[in-house]
Amino acid sequence: MSKQLQDQINRLQQLRIQLQMVMQQRQQVDLRLKETEEALEELDKTDAKTPVYKSIGAILIKTKGKSEVIKELKANKESLSLRKTTLDKQEGRTKEKLNELQSKVQNAINLSDGNV
Repeated sequence: MSKQLQDQINRLQQLRIQLQMVMQQRQQVDLRLKETEEALEELDKTDAKTPVYKSIGAILIKTKGKSEVIKELKANKESLSLRKTTLDKQEGRTKEKLNELQSKVQNAINLSDGNV
């Protein structure tokens, strides 16, 4: 096996690992985004006089009010949505690179098998 082919195979393995990591990060962001959306939905169901608490570490702190928490959650949701978009794009680019390199490696292997 040529050094170039071995390098391509190593790069292919690195891309697979990178893709897995990006997909895991995207799943975590998806989960946090869903939790944030659910929290916003629940807050919509409460009236303005209902006391609202937020979790900070292992404790709950009473907030100044519903509107403060909604503002914070919406900012968090926007940030998570942006992160998700970025990860989606990164995942797509990584998959493209992976497919291209996989084809190159497969072609190189097929050519070297034909020469033996």
